[in-house]
Amino acid sequence: MYKAPVDEIAFTLKHVAGMADALDAGMFGELGEDLVDAILSEAGRFATEEVAPLGDVGDRQGSRLVDGSVKTPDGWRGLYHNWIAGGWNGLTAPEDFGGQNLPHMLHVAAMEMWNSGSMAFALGPTLTMGAIEALEKHGSDALKATFLEKMISGEWMGTMNLTEPHAGSDLGVLKTRAERRDDGTYRIFGQKIFITWGEHDFTDNIVHLVLARLPDAPPGTKGISLFLVPKFLVNEDGSLGARNDLFCHALEHKLGIHGSPTCTMIYGDGRYGEEKGAIGYLVGEENRGLACMFTMMNNARLAVAMQGVAIAEAATQKAVAYARERTQGRAPGWKGEGMSPIIEHPDVARMLLTMKALTQGARAIAYACAYAVDMAHPSDGDAALRWQERSSLLTPIAKSFATDVGVDVASLGIQVHGGMGFIEETGAARYLRDARIAPIYEGTNGIQAIDLVTRKLPLSEGAQVRGFIGELRQVADAVRASNRQGFGETATRLDAAIADLAEATDWLQSALADGKQADALAGATAYQRLFGLMLTGIYLAKGGLADAGDGKQQARIALCRFAAENLLAETAALKDSVVNGAASLAAARAILD
Repeated sequence: MYKAPVDEIAFTLKHVAGMADALDAGMFGELGEDLVDAILSEAGRFATEEVAPLGDVGDRQGSRLVDGSVKTPDGWRGLYHNWIAGGWNGLTAPEDFGGQNLPHMLHVAAMEMWNSGSMAFALGPTLTMGAIEALEKHGSDALKATFLEKMISGEWMGTMNLTEPHAGSDLGVLKTRAERRDDGTYRIFGQKIFITWGEHDFTDNIVHLVLARLPDAPPGTKGISLFLVPKFLVNEDGSLGARNDLFCHALEHKLGIHGSPTCTMIYGDGRYGEEKGAIGYLVGEENRGLACMFTMMNNARLAVAMQGVAIAEAATQKAVAYARERTQGRAPGWKGEGMSPIIEHPDVARMLLTMKALTQGARAIAYACAYAVDMAHPSDGDAALRWQERSSLLTPIAKSFATDVGVDVASLGIQVHGGMGFIEETGAARYLRDARIAPIYEGTNGIQAIDLVTRKLPLSEGAQVRGFIGELRQVADAVRASNRQGFGETATRLDAAIADLAEATDWLQSALADGKQADALAGATAYQRLFGLMLTGIYLAKGGLADAGDGKQQARIALCRFAAENLLAETAALKDSVVNGAASLAAARAILD
């Protein structure tokens, strides 16, 4: 059974991602280390004792559509109400509407633990939190007054409605339409698919944020508007009124995350209401909806990164526990009686250490991204720009690397279990099934690679990424200068990985400057993984250099050395693919015709 690794999470937040320095500098107001520890401890308790025991229930039962209503798995509705009673829904939300306005770093750390307990359950609150942020930043005062407080309390939940049957990542071709009404509202007509938690029995009202196109809108993404469309209309006194003209038509039957209802939503077909059309309210400005929705999507991309970390952590815990108990053969050097636990076999130990190193690396990258988000808020001028750009640079890396790690680590977990891992009863398979969606939704990892190379590398004319690489070199230098025992060849391997990243970065920037976008994009995914692997080595080294006084420093150094000497060799091959792979890709393209 999963147990939240609260100590490791706290260590990574404070000593690797930077929270300890921020607390010391007063960057988070009156927030202190004692309160941070208390919040993490309670989030871990809730994830371990209340969420995790219902994870398998959700996977086995799934959500069901019954007479137009969605029935969630047994115990989940009560679990959700326990969750909102703890105040978790408003952790980072504005205080003016009942939130706690705490740092984003605490939010993502808690989110990791909830997703390890049950990714399918945690998806619902994740979407609500994103909707809260979009509404708070772009909604009118009237909309905020009507909806924000109840969304922040968790009394109402929120969704994000983008995808249509013919429009996946290319939102410029969406067909859902909006029509203006004389009273300032809009009527929404259309179909949306893959809507996470679009219908459920957790709350009395569901607040949908829907992208749609006005009749006179310009073509493409410049003609998209965002609308708030509640399941039930809200009366002036805040009570619920008539049912809006929208409903869940079907639930998708998915590979994983079975407990999460993934809905096909129909807007405006006349099933409810006196006239056709779901009543919606404009969020932001007409034809500027995509900019509003990106607020929610950027929040969601880091949240999805945490799903990858969460699955990796849970899969690693399960694999280590199994490897300690399962006996098979006699490992080299085994002196006990009978067969040895499989954890004693070198290849099994290699798999488990790979799982731990990748999990911790992905965790640190995601937390570092959250730290950059937090640092941008109290800063101004050049400092604010620097931290905004840092979070922008790290977001696609965090999303892609962590979700790829979630899949890879869950797959290794099945391998450690052997044939028993392929059997559903052990629970190892669920992690792989759940993990597989994360590299796909909220912008596929291929789209993240395009974003990283074409939009993030040019930030401040390349100065952001160059400055970041310079900071990474300082970590390698600190390892070299350290008198800590056990780092082995870590500094040398970090130097090589950083050099691979720098060369690949220079090549991509030059290719883009020369108008060779296709050549640059041919190596974008390899570059994205190179960046993530190199950061894994760097952040594990930062962990090894930091002495938290918990007696675990040598273990962290050992894991750092393992990663540096066993995993970082891949960066050279990835760099070669970035720099030299475009020509062979172009030459082989005709094979696919």
